[in-house]
Amino acid sequence: MRKINKWMLAAIFMICGTMTVFAGGDEKNGKAYFTKDELPNMVNFLPPPPEFESSRFVADQTQYLWGKRQRQNEERAAMAIRDAVYGMHTIIQEFCPILGLEITKEDTPELYTLLQDVGATCDSISDRAKEKYMRWRPYMYYNEPTLVPEDEEKHRTNGSYPSGHTVLGWTMGLLLSDINPAAADQLLARGYEYGQSRVIAGYHWQSDVDAGRLAASVLYVKLQGNQRFREQLAKAQKEFAEKTGILTNVKTTQSQAPTANSNSYNLQGQRIDEPTAPGIYIRNEKKYMVK
Repeated sequence: MRKINKWMLAAIFMICGTMTVFAGGDEKNGKAYFTKDELPNMVNFLPPPPEFESSRFVADQTQYLWGKRQRQNEERAAMAIRDAVYGMHTIIQEFCPILGLEITKEDTPELYTLLQDVGATCDSISDRAKEKYMRWRPYMYYNEPTLVPEDEEKHRTNGSYPSGHTVLGWTMGLLLSDINPAAADQLLARGYEYGQSRVIAGYHWQSDVDAGRLAASVLYVKLQGNQRFREQLAKAQKEFAEKTGILTNVKTTQSQAPTANSNSYNLQGQRIDEPTAPGIYIRNEKKYMVK
């Protein structure tokens, strides 16, 4: 009976196609650096997913059980639930504290643009492999609940292999490591856990996640050859250095409010006792912003 259901579901997959959570290259989510056809076709070099009941699949099943045990850790389960929300809001929320700078459209436009455009590029590199293999997700195979039940129905028509969330998380770990190399170890560790969250949540097999990291690494190498990406990366690196004081040895603190007669200075070196005009000021070798 199970085999019949698998074939029926595969047919449904082919009819319905795949779903993407946010479309690559649209105005809201950024301008992708490549079209889908310009990206490497993972079908040509990615090994197929383990067949059900194969020895490789046993490893996936073992990791599924590991993921279920991780749900007993409230902190780790909460992380997996947060990571299930695909998009820039989650990336910024989870990675910025490690990066050491809050990224917003208003205050860090170059960094924000870079993340949006890279995020849009991540959307489609795994599409052709997902469409070819149309792999069942763990919660479908076992008919068991996930950590994010509200997403279960929409993912039933979206192949499991490779993991698109993992592509996004690992790519962002690589990208932000280029922005702040000093925090590379921690950023990559968070990028790794972003993928593992999909196993813990019950939405992906471990081999899906491993393939997603491979896709992300291939994508990031591909990005290095794109002139627009290189130019935007350089702008973002400069912005990060300016905001964090790497260039000026003066750190930016947006939340610190000045007090009267605090010997503040504008960026031209002029003393401003009580800054009232919007702008960036320096006090005690730290920058703060008046909005």
